[in-house]
Amino acid sequence: RRVREGDRMAEQKGGGGADMKSKEMQVRAAIHQQLLESGEKERLKEMLRGKLVECGWRDEVREMCQEIIKKKGTDGVRADDLINEITPQCRAKVPQEVKAELLQAIRAFLAANSQAK
Repeated sequence: RRVREGDRMAEQKGGGGADMKSKEMQVRAAIHQQLLESGEKERLKEMLRGKLVECGWRDEVREMCQEIIKKKGTDGVRADDLINEITPQCRAKVPQEVKAELLQAIRAFLAANSQAK
């Protein structure tokens, strides 16, 4: 009996991993919808694009692509393959300050929208 009670306790406290993932996905979808409907997503994308150009990230990515194309030749590189190859490196090269600024802008948007409701 004690084992069963302990199992129930474990289930109640943290055994709902799938439920947490589902809830997280629902929250993300709701935030995405808010960003889309308000036009804020486009504004944030433009802000991010500008910051990435300012810090030289875009030039770095262009150089990475050019190097890969030089190595493999234009016939040996498809756009999808190139994107899949460089995406992890590109994400890692985004400066922390840019990531933090974008996250702050999203948080400010969500705070303003939660107060308006």
